[in-house]
Amino acid sequence: MTGSRRILVTGLSTYWGGRLAQALERFDEVEAVIGVDNEEPQVELERTEYVKVGTQHALLRRVVEAAEVDTVVDTRLVVDSATTTPGKAHENNVIGTMNILAACSGAGSPVRKVVFKSSAHYYGCEQDDPAFFDETMPRSHPPRTNIERDVVDAEASLGEFAEKNPDVAVTVLRFANVLGPSVRTSHIGLLSLPAVPMILGFDPRYQFVHENDVVHALEHAVNREIRGVYNVAGDGVLSLSEVAGLLGKPYAPILPPWGTGLAASALRRLGIRIPPEAMHQLRFGRGVDNRRYKATGFHYQHTSRETVLKLGEHLRLSPVVRGAREPYRYEREVEEFLRWSPHVRNGRDATGHVVRRLDPAERDRRQAEVEAEARAARREASEAMERAARLEQVIEKLQARPAKPPTPAPPRTAAPPPPPREAPVEHYDDLAAEEVIALLGSLDAGDLVVLREHERDHARRAGVLAAIDSVLGRTGVPD
Repeated sequence: MTGSRRILVTGLSTYWGGRLAQALERFDEVEAVIGVDNEEPQVELERTEYVKVGTQHALLRRVVEAAEVDTVVDTRLVVDSATTTPGKAHENNVIGTMNILAACSGAGSPVRKVVFKSSAHYYGCEQDDPAFFDETMPRSHPPRTNIERDVVDAEASLGEFAEKNPDVAVTVLRFANVLGPSVRTSHIGLLSLPAVPMILGFDPRYQFVHENDVVHALEHAVNREIRGVYNVAGDGVLSLSEVAGLLGKPYAPILPPWGTGLAASALRRLGIRIPPEAMHQLRFGRGVDNRRYKATGFHYQHTSRETVLKLGEHLRLSPVVRGAREPYRYEREVEEFLRWSPHVRNGRDATGHVVRRLDPAERDRRQAEVEAEARAARREASEAMERAARLEQVIEKLQARPAKPPTPAPPRTAAPPPPPREAPVEHYDDLAAEEVIALLGSLDAGDLVVLREHERDHARRAGVLAAIDSVLGRTGVPD
């Protein structure tokens, strides 16, 4: 390990901060691992000292100088807009990064290495993108989403810091989409559905990196003197239809190429959320060149294909093993007792890890809970599949139906109106009010009139009728 002896890990409560701290604890050469965050750790740590502090640069500077930190690893970057609000993401990604870099700079700072966990969202996803982005290529277009803009701005701060502090080795790692049994991302949520959603007419390219390779890539940067920007992605590129095949799932082109926002809104009502940056990838995909980081001596444990297969294995087994482990909870007093008390004898195994034993009654109780959760998960999956199939039929009906002119209102002296026609949308009576309202914008005026008559003759839902009248009012058709 070249020079990294006293390491500060930011974002200790995040998944990556906790995983990296656990990995760094295994190196005997490391004298100290210090984790900072304003939330408590979510994993069990042996040697890492937790300091409850956010990204206030004055407080961080005091920690850095007092502990004589020589290496800072920033793992906090939010790359999934589904996890927080745009304002909080910007505060964390841009302002927080600037504050951490301010804490690492200045005369007399002991910091000699900064490692930043970034994202391939830096490149964006556009129709005219190159087949593979290498680290020297700029974006093809300005950022289109808040997350992409945050990543670009955060990396700009890293570039300015590197120019002003040439004695500090700055490493930026741009990770592709991460898959694994423990990490949670929007793409894993989509791939966990009974059918993999796709945009009609598009089969985008994907690269993946296994969560263990993410941790090893961060370790590699800490252990070596590596400067500059590096792409991190498993070997090989897969189309989304190939990904679905490897997972043993059908793919469902239920998202139209136009009006995708409307369909995404309808999917959100079914509990399926697709953030903007993921929607862009579902359309155009992205490929990155990973050769530069491999040239530094880094070796991937999994290709993109193997990463997908590992996820498929986990998805098949997770309903059975879910809840088998007791979740970790940080308690400062307990942690200090287990680490330092001379009276602790049998609380750790031969490797120094805390041992938790369950009596037979507790084990049986937890097994019953696991089985009950598995049954509930199967029921939820079945219901989700039925809802997705119903919505797919509705959208296909809307796309296939030719446009019809508005139906004129019958004159007051006309003969009695004909019998009510069928609703213009199949399975209409099975849709909830929220789902009907979400689809109104896709219907023409003629069908809206028919839909209003059908609703009045059958369900008579006030909210649906009011929404139909509002849309018709905007089109100029009388109520």
